[in-house]
Amino acid sequence: MILMVKKMTATIKIRKVNDVYLQIEADADIRRELSDYFSFEVPGYKFTPQYRNRVWDGKIRLYSYATGQLYVGLLEYLTDYCKKNNIEVDRPYDLHSTPGAFVNADVDSLFEQFKLSIKPRDYQQKAFKHSLNKKRCLLLSPTASGKSLISYLLVKYFLMKTSNSKEGGDVLPKGKKVLIIVPTTSLVEQLYKDFKEYGCDVDNIITRKYHGYEIDESKPVLISTWQSLYKLPKEFFAQFGAVIGDEAHLFKAVSLTKIMTKLVDCPWRIGMTGTLDGSKTHKLVLEGLFGSVMQVAKTTKLIEKKQLANLKVYCLILKYLDGTAKKLSGVKYHEELEYLVTDETRNKFIRNLTLDLQGNSLVLFQLVEKHGKELYKMIKEKAGDDKQVFFVYGGVDAEQREKVREITEKSDNAIIVASYGTFSTGINIRNLHNLVFASPSKSRIRNLQSIGRGLRMGDNKSQATLYDIADDLTHRDKKNYTLGHFQERINIYNEEGFAYEIHNVNLKT
Repeated sequence: MILMVKKMTATIKIRKVNDVYLQIEADADIRRELSDYFSFEVPGYKFTPQYRNRVWDGKIRLYSYATGQLYVGLLEYLTDYCKKNNIEVDRPYDLHSTPGAFVNADVDSLFEQFKLSIKPRDYQQKAFKHSLNKKRCLLLSPTASGKSLISYLLVKYFLMKTSNSKEGGDVLPKGKKVLIIVPTTSLVEQLYKDFKEYGCDVDNIITRKYHGYEIDESKPVLISTWQSLYKLPKEFFAQFGAVIGDEAHLFKAVSLTKIMTKLVDCPWRIGMTGTLDGSKTHKLVLEGLFGSVMQVAKTTKLIEKKQLANLKVYCLILKYLDGTAKKLSGVKYHEELEYLVTDETRNKFIRNLTLDLQGNSLVLFQLVEKHGKELYKMIKEKAGDDKQVFFVYGGVDAEQREKVREITEKSDNAIIVASYGTFSTGINIRNLHNLVFASPSKSRIRNLQSIGRGLRMGDNKSQATLYDIADDLTHRDKKNYTLGHFQERINIYNEEGFAYEIHNVNLKT
């Protein structure tokens, strides 16, 4: 007699702890496997003091073996893992449920009720509908594609559908508010102004929080920087039923985690970003805290539709004398960078290039004291009264930055010399014709966000030009650091489908 032995299938039990965490019950072997599956090395971890001092192994663990907890936003990854490994899942039927399927007719009806001053584009409507259907998601939409309008549409919907509104509804419980988090004070002011242009009664609806502003508890929408929020106690965040993270890629991981994990009773979580840095860790952390990624649109497609300005990239490789290349051969990265940004011949080239350009120009630098201030001085002195020249860095307050932006939008010959940290992300200048990368960078996020400054369409503008300054200090076939960074930027241009030309320039001594 042959006995048939049925093969047992492993099982895990998933329960929702709150709007941040899932609780996973499984045997020790599966928990160990999940811990490995949701562990990722952080790019560049070997260069961190924690790793060098052997207090950290360089990994982020998104699943805790000890507590059995995992971010709610990673539920799809978990179920996919179980499916591939023949693991049965015991979970409530309504876990991660959505509020209902919104169709185009529903969205059109809502827009009529919103009485908007501007008609949303097709991809903005798609993003809005997707957000309502998913309840939590990460919208990947190109820089300059109008994420502020998507935010406004969501806010209008939340306010219309709260239990204490005239309309009534159960989207947000009674008394719950909307939190919008942005990375800079400039973006707080810009979003506030954008909402006003869209028709929002900002005086009665919106309160702001950063240095100089205190929260008005009577208003249902708070716009704030993450820096102003992450140290606040957990009790503060209990008032919010919806959170929108604008330019989510810029939040420091620890600070973002502190804020989002305090929002334990906040089911609506919409993250927005123009770029992800390409690392799996970065993407999964954001997805875990918000939800799965949805590609709203692509830059090249929006350029083809003439919804963004056409982009042309001129890569200018500066060639140095053999003696200079030999002298710098073998130096460390920071030494090479310091030489380049303080080189008078290089800075004169950037100055002359900028002054020869037609239209408004944005010159982006990295180091304020060693580069930005000197470059601004050189450009302003030679410009005289022919052009307006502005200097913007972290020490310039939000109000003054907004004035610079407004003046530039009304001008046709202004020059802004700005640090990457202040003007590479989110700042909306519709009348910007030229970009100059005065400092080398290989950061995907920084480069694409910076390019986005020039892609916004203006009344008399349909073309944007980027001048990418690169430096060739090759000595005996040994390439320098920043030339390698330039190659990384070329890879980005190829991936994004940007048209570019490469020109060699011999620097004169």
